[in-house]
Amino acid sequence: MRLKGAQILLETLVREKTEVVFGYPGGAVIDIYHELPNYPSLKHVLVRHEQGAVHAADGYARASGKVGVCLVTSGPGATNTVTGIATACMDSIPLVVFTGQVPTMLIGNDSFQEADIVGITRPCTKHNYLVKDVEELAQTVKEAFYIAETGRPGPVLVDLPKDVMNAFCEYRYPSVVKLRSYNPTIKGHTGQIKRIMAEILKAEKPVLYAGGGVISSNGSKELISLARKLSIPVTTTLMGLGAFPEDDDDLSLGMLGMHGAYRANMAATNCDLLIAVGARFDDRVTGKIDEFAALAKIIHIDIDPTSISKNVQVDIPIVGDVKATLKHMLEVFEKEDRKEDWGEVRKDWLQQINEWKNTYPLEYVQKDVIKPQFIVEKFSEATKGEAIITTEVGQNQMWTAQYFKFIKPRTFLTSGGLGTMGYGLPAAIGAQIAFPGRVVIDIAGDGSIQMNIQELATAVQYKLPIKIAILNNGYLGMVRQWQELFYQKRYSNTVMDIVPDFVKLAEAYGILGLRATEPKEVVSVIEKALSTPGPVIMDFVVEPEEGVYPMVPAGAPINKMLLV
Repeated sequence: MRLKGAQILLETLVREKTEVVFGYPGGAVIDIYHELPNYPSLKHVLVRHEQGAVHAADGYARASGKVGVCLVTSGPGATNTVTGIATACMDSIPLVVFTGQVPTMLIGNDSFQEADIVGITRPCTKHNYLVKDVEELAQTVKEAFYIAETGRPGPVLVDLPKDVMNAFCEYRYPSVVKLRSYNPTIKGHTGQIKRIMAEILKAEKPVLYAGGGVISSNGSKELISLARKLSIPVTTTLMGLGAFPEDDDDLSLGMLGMHGAYRANMAATNCDLLIAVGARFDDRVTGKIDEFAALAKIIHIDIDPTSISKNVQVDIPIVGDVKATLKHMLEVFEKEDRKEDWGEVRKDWLQQINEWKNTYPLEYVQKDVIKPQFIVEKFSEATKGEAIITTEVGQNQMWTAQYFKFIKPRTFLTSGGLGTMGYGLPAAIGAQIAFPGRVVIDIAGDGSIQMNIQELATAVQYKLPIKIAILNNGYLGMVRQWQELFYQKRYSNTVMDIVPDFVKLAEAYGILGLRATEPKEVVSVIEKALSTPGPVIMDFVVEPEEGVYPMVPAGAPINKMLLV
């Protein structure tokens, strides 16, 4: 059938099983928006800022495992997506971002609302395209989805000139994608897998170090099985939280790194075998690199060959999909037909870990002023780990990582690599769109919530019952904590002198606003919010100078923690 470019784009989205497009219209994409009502299976969510569109698509992708899609106009519309694209790129999230562009004959002429978005985003996309011929449009869109979701996932940008959207051609949906230069390795090398299992079976003090790749590959079930069959304790990165259930007290070490649990950091420091699964040895995890897991042989399983030995030299590398590789490892173990009681074999190691846990647990003292950790704990108890939690970035993010017990993958959505303030609210919108029946909570700070607070209008318009918990301490808390510890308490420009009355702000948007100023009010505010069918803002006035501990100072090894 003969279609014009805008129709080809939308038809191909439908055939790629796209359900939701997050977007904001403008002149360069007006022809696409004109055709959009003719495709009722495509739900369009009108955000209030293009950055919000990308974060919402990102939250949708993280929660659902599907490719997130957004559509924006040219020029400032396109450049407003860059922070969201970089956020997704750092955290390996599959997105396809469609940007409008001026007509092809005007490209390079500094035309109205022209920006070289392909050049701008080249460093922070997995791949990007400028479509100059309508005959190539369908194939390009097909390739964009394929690249975004295969291998190490990531964002792909497709730039769409206005004249291409109005040009006609015969439409044929491409059934396959063949890219000579892109062929990700899925199956790990059998010989290397046998070497890994031999090392695991002889290790006395092994640790599984699980990152976001476990969740991206849907490999959580295999990770849990391997850990439990062989009694191997598991520590997770910020991005890996939920990959292993934190209610497994015997084997769950919690998060490691700069704000990791004492037992996690000590286990990584003292283990004799570290099995890194879908993790990239980020500097916030490793601390001083030459002292990270210095006593251990290191195994690294990752689908991205460029990540292996990039930051930390490893002894046994395996390039392959995490889920497929863990499944293969389990098959090799079953063939070994070993009858050992691995809990008994590793009893001394597990006892040592339990001793670290009991000696230096995560703790705080709740007094007359609300402690933010107390709020996170109460949310965890109220939702029993079943909610989808998003966060902003800063202290709110770290307290959530430490004190919320995540028991399932794809329930913790946060900006890990880039650390993007303003991520949590639009990400919560995307997650709620993906799962209308789930409880979705954004745990925020009073500083970061203001970065994309306009997206409250999106939540109200689409009747999304997201709950926003603001840990209101009157500071840009994480920077203030660094100033307290390392800059002689000179709180330069971290005091939030003017913040909105968040309860009145909620009322201005026509939603419920609640406030707690004393510890005794916290539980009732949470209960009221969770029982309310619509969006809710909760303003928790917390201890102003509360810190996130443990904390590893920059450049120190991870076993040298500040505990208070």
